[in-house]
Amino acid sequence: MIRQRTLKSLVHTIGVGLHSGVRVNLTLRPAQANTGILFTRTDLPQAPSFRVAPEQVHDTRLCSALEANGARVSTVEHLMSALAGLGIDNVHIDLDGPEVPILDGSAAPFVFLIQSAGIEPLPCAKRFIRVRREVRVEDGDKWASFTPHEGFKMAFSIDFNHPVFRNSAKSVTLDFARQSYVREVSRARTFGFMQDVETLRSRGLALGGTLDNAVVLDEFRVLNSDGLRYADEFVKHKALDAVGDLYLTGHPILGAFAAHKSGHGLNNQLLRALVTDVASWEWATFEDDAATPRGLLDLFPMPA
Repeated sequence: MIRQRTLKSLVHTIGVGLHSGVRVNLTLRPAQANTGILFTRTDLPQAPSFRVAPEQVHDTRLCSALEANGARVSTVEHLMSALAGLGIDNVHIDLDGPEVPILDGSAAPFVFLIQSAGIEPLPCAKRFIRVRREVRVEDGDKWASFTPHEGFKMAFSIDFNHPVFRNSAKSVTLDFARQSYVREVSRARTFGFMQDVETLRSRGLALGGTLDNAVVLDEFRVLNSDGLRYADEFVKHKALDAVGDLYLTGHPILGAFAAHKSGHGLNNQLLRALVTDVASWEWATFEDDAATPRGLLDLFPMPA
């Protein structure tokens, strides 16, 4: 049986929000089967909580921000990406501020936290959203789509008019049954352009951004002294974001995701288009290993 997963123990970290610049305490706690992924704002009266869902996304300006029950939590995508990459179905996420800490700008610190806590299989089958037919959304020359596939794979392409991108891969194809999310994707950092910083900060964005938590480019080059972590780090970060955005269903998707120049907004539009078209998807569980597609066993191996 492909089982649901949670954490073995509580784990905690402190960091600043990329956009708010606010110092935030983040705690991940184990949760029972079928709890889902539950955010709690411990700093607000009555500590309001909510479970992730596509319709909770209310702001997609340079991040995915969730709002429900009088609480807002922004920049959830890197943490959600790590939870998806490690197959965590059930977890309590406690925050004493409005934004998930950015840490180093990638999902790797969250992967480390989850692995440090340990991963606990639960005695219930994992519930998948299986794509049954193509779903596609478009916005000018940008688009994103789901098509049926018995696993989870992704093809993503970007297009930026900047000298650095002429020598960097503009597309990536990932089949997570064959390629490791942790090794191939999780360390890719968010990136931005110096020329945009003043405008963003005037809008209350990027107030916590530094060279320690983002790849920053001027008009000609990467400013970070340590350079890039992957030769294709830019497009891999967009893939990392998409993994997190798509996990806002709270369930892994069985399907192939493809996109060109998609961002948080279009990713969320695609999710909403999928879940509202009841003929385009179905629930799936796998309780008999002999009847489970091999790709899924490779996608969700039992943790050590």
